[in-house]
Amino acid sequence: MLKVGSQAPGFRLQSDEGKEIALQDFVGQRVLLFFFPKANTSG
Repeated sequence: MLKVGSQAPGFRLQSDEGKEIALQDFVGQRVLLFFFPKANTSG
C-alpha cells in the first residue's frame, strides 16, 4: 500500500478514448488518480 505523499509506481493503461497512456507522460504535472469499483458490483 502506498503512503500519503509517496510516488506512484510507473504504469500504462488505456484511456476512455482507447489511447495508451503512461504515468511518465505527465512528468512535471500534477496527476489525480481516481479508482472506482466495477459496474454492478458491491463496493
